[in-house]
Amino acid sequence: MSDKTWDALVATPLPEVRRRAAVVDGLVGAAPVTVPGARRLAWNDGGGQSAVWYFAEDGRVLLLTFDHESELNLYAEDDFALQESFYEGVPEPLVALVRDRPENYESLNLTDPGTGRTIHYAGGVFWYDGARWHVADGVAEYCREEDLELFGESGFDYCLGVYRFGEDFTPEALSALRDANGRYADEQEREADLSALRDAFAAHE
Repeated sequence: MSDKTWDALVATPLPEVRRRAAVVDGLVGAAPVTVPGARRLAWNDGGGQSAVWYFAEDGRVLLLTFDHESELNLYAEDDFALQESFYEGVPEPLVALVRDRPENYESLNLTDPGTGRTIHYAGGVFWYDGARWHVADGVAEYCREEDLELFGESGFDYCLGVYRFGEDFTPEALSALRDANGRYADEQEREADLSALRDAFAAHE
């Protein structure tokens, strides 16, 4: 399994992964949340795509990605068992972070009609065991069975683009990207945004 974004994430020390997640969470106003045993940080593009990180107190991490336009979007399938199967291979204490939890903007719930239990929707499920990253066995197996390209269909590449793993992650780098995407009407607006970016980064130094 090879993917540029995946390889870059794997090569990034965990403290730096968490720093980038915290900065991006602040930039999108996702509001970090403390859940029992972990800290939740997130990103969304306002259009249905999201990345959600759960940094557990024991040093492990659960990462969920979601792309509403992908083949791995189970929202319309209403199949609790299939969604739950995507988490196979992930240690239960990490899965417990998304079981029977309130919905939020980035993570809606799918409900088991028989028991009423819930689990968060996710197209991509990834986890860190304290030493290395893994793709959840369940979602990897489903992609093999359905002949789906995991990193693309899970939204992994798109949803993690903002974190710039393997690239410079500075206020100046993000400002340059925004400038290239036509975000600024003029130089004054660009300078004001760069100042705000610097403040956001400074909060997580």
